[in-house]
Amino acid sequence: MLFSTTTFIIIFLPIVIAIYYGLLRKTKTLKNVFLFLVSILFYAWGEPYFVLIMLLSIIANWFFGGLVDKYRENKIKVRIVIVLMFIFNLSILGVFKYLNFIISNTNAFFHTNFVVPNIVLPIGISFFTFQAISYVLDIYKKDAEAQKNPLNMGLYIAFFPQLIAGPIVRYKTIAEQIEQRKETFEKFSQGVQRFIKGLAKKVLLSNSLAIVADYTFGMIPSELSVLLAWLGIISYTLQIYFDFSGYSDMAIGLAKMFGFELEENFNFPYISKTITEFWRRWHISLGTWFRDYVYIPLGGSRVGKKRLILNLFIVWSLTGLWHGANWTFIAWGIFYFVLLTIEKLTKIDKKQTKNKLLIICQHIYTVFFVMIGWVLFRSDNLGYAIQYIKSLFGFMGNAFINSEAILYLKEYGIYMLLGILFSIPLGKVLPKYRDNKGFKIIYGVATILIFYVCLSYIIKGTYNPFIYFNF
Repeated sequence: MLFSTTTFIIIFLPIVIAIYYGLLRKTKTLKNVFLFLVSILFYAWGEPYFVLIMLLSIIANWFFGGLVDKYRENKIKVRIVIVLMFIFNLSILGVFKYLNFIISNTNAFFHTNFVVPNIVLPIGISFFTFQAISYVLDIYKKDAEAQKNPLNMGLYIAFFPQLIAGPIVRYKTIAEQIEQRKETFEKFSQGVQRFIKGLAKKVLLSNSLAIVADYTFGMIPSELSVLLAWLGIISYTLQIYFDFSGYSDMAIGLAKMFGFELEENFNFPYISKTITEFWRRWHISLGTWFRDYVYIPLGGSRVGKKRLILNLFIVWSLTGLWHGANWTFIAWGIFYFVLLTIEKLTKIDKKQTKNKLLIICQHIYTVFFVMIGWVLFRSDNLGYAIQYIKSLFGFMGNAFINSEAILYLKEYGIYMLLGILFSIPLGKVLPKYRDNKGFKIIYGVATILIFYVCLSYIIKGTYNPFIYFNF
């Protein structure tokens, strides 16, 4: 079920809120059971069979967590449990996400004829699998206590606001909230506003920008003019940001409606001055997951140069693979490995400057390479990605400008300008007005109007799933 559908907004969510606050006012246990059940319903709405995989993951990792807690003092046994936990979770990912890719590439490289099975990827499998792994590892690292109640463990994994596309919630950040959270009217209203903000990002900006991006990436690169190619990648750069950050805003807002506080997942990444800073601001929950569970255990940056390069290579190869079973994602991960390695070795990421011209150049450098990376990310194969990059600079013998580029610029240029504008933290420009009563009234009315506009777009619009549902 999508957040940006009438089924969710008009039927599912109001009913869930009415029951949660109307019939289950005081009993936290019943509230948790109810949220778990509706989360299962939410996931099973479009994929009734795949919910069994998620339930298996919940039960197995709850069991692994209990064993880690039980054998904590026995180093051999607890390490065996950790190994078994990784085998179980990575096997699920391996079968459903990577088996087709492995078999098809084996056939291509070794000229074999293994049958490629028709395996459908369960939505959000990478997200709930990583959460399950973090649960067991947090217990192992003594950052959290083992959950005695399997239903509470189920709620942690299956909680519908963040189930399908994150943020990747760490168990230690939400364990206490499961049993001791407080619901207030102020928190609920903040959650509603945050949800509408995310809905507007998705429905009004991302979906509109997707039209240009889908058109350009559906064309033969040599037939694109230079301007149209740039309009396409600019549109996709903004589309994926508003799509994913919009989902995160909705997830955080929905969680807040039920008393939960989830960590932020985006912090205006396109204002970054280095690639390192960009990855501190983009998909924060994934970056911190790899940092805490892969990069730091490998030694982090407190090692020699050769080991540092190896650590970065491992992390970014895995980051690319996490996003999908395609050579484009692997290349995308390696692309960032190269950029981040250069920044680490030259210590560019740690250098500060007050020179405005240099700061502007740093912004341009960062956004340019991020956009080149998005070409790899969006393309169906490496050959197409290389050709598209060539078309950006006219190396495909393509014209600089054509009538299509002018048409799309006229029709969708306003969305690109709005996308660029809202990629900047405008809320920090007028902080003194935040507590003004008049401003709050205007903001409230504007929020209601935006919701109404979003709803009208949804009713007359077409199906447009979130990009990160594929991961």
